[in-house]
Amino acid sequence: MCQMRIRDFGINIGNLELGTKNSITDVHGVTVGHVTLNEGPIQTGVTAILPHQGSIFEEKLIASSHVINGFGKTMGSIQLEELGTLETPIVLTNTLSIGTAADSVINFILRDHPQIGRTTGTVNPVIGECNDMILNDIRAQAVKKEHVLQALTEATTHVKEGSVGAGRGMVCYSLKGGVGTSSRIIRLPHGSYTIGVLVVTNFGQLSDLKIGGQPVGIQLAEIQKGEEGTDKGSVMIILACDLPVTDRQLNRILKRCSAGLARTGSIISNGSGDIALGFSTFTKIPHNPIGRPLSIASIHEEEIDHAFRAAGEAVEEAVLNSLTAAEPVTGRDGNYRASLRELMQSYGITLKG
Repeated sequence: MCQMRIRDFGINIGNLELGTKNSITDVHGVTVGHVTLNEGPIQTGVTAILPHQGSIFEEKLIASSHVINGFGKTMGSIQLEELGTLETPIVLTNTLSIGTAADSVINFILRDHPQIGRTTGTVNPVIGECNDMILNDIRAQAVKKEHVLQALTEATTHVKEGSVGAGRGMVCYSLKGGVGTSSRIIRLPHGSYTIGVLVVTNFGQLSDLKIGGQPVGIQLAEIQKGEEGTDKGSVMIILACDLPVTDRQLNRILKRCSAGLARTGSIISNGSGDIALGFSTFTKIPHNPIGRPLSIASIHEEEIDHAFRAAGEAVEEAVLNSLTAAEPVTGRDGNYRASLRELMQSYGITLKG
């Protein structure tokens, strides 16, 4: 089945130039892998983001995290925030599989780095999660180490969206949520740079949904007659860029991801774990001292508004792509979530660009 994206409906989000694939993998070196588990009550999976194709442990990246709302169980963000560097791939999965995902990332890194735990320190796996218990039998803990390792080893620059990977069992705006991605190009006097976003969407009430500024959710909620439920979900936002930034500047950019969420209608509710993790590939930080001061390039603060705008636009579009690309899913106890595309087509609702 051909996956449709929000632009296929004639809706163009924002004004900035898109990356070639309109994907997080427009940032050179970034790859994404999914493993999807789809069998009866098991509707879940794993999504892995590899920040570059070298040794991420030996060549760490400038990184940061931002908690928009902290009802979540993210692992590794404390060290990420303290040191400002990323040293492993980022893995996303369901809430009760974060331990398995962490073990798998640790094994993945240990395999090629015999010095860890011997002549150097340990390693900080970064794992994000959302609760997919509506559609997935989360108590079964179906995600295994081999699934995580498969997602890591099969990562490519082609990113599938919708009901795949970590997004398989997710519910967004009371509809079928999932994985979405988007990217933007910003042009500064010293060069052109890419900001890419990948989201796993599991938040929002249907009546709040806005698409391109249109309050589509109100009409859909009236049709659904009170079946929209409450907003107790989460969203994981992974932002990649090749922009020269410090971890402090990157943290400022991550804070603007909430603008993109808000434009889709999110109120960032009490029971939602809304977490943004980000990294820049521009500067690589060696694991061992090199005997001289490190040089970390950064943009001027007067230039950062371009990145703020790009982050907001890319998050907004990635969320909407997760909805339009998703297929309907029936999971645990017969629980069902329709896709946005299915619902709009059934009731003859059209979007206007």
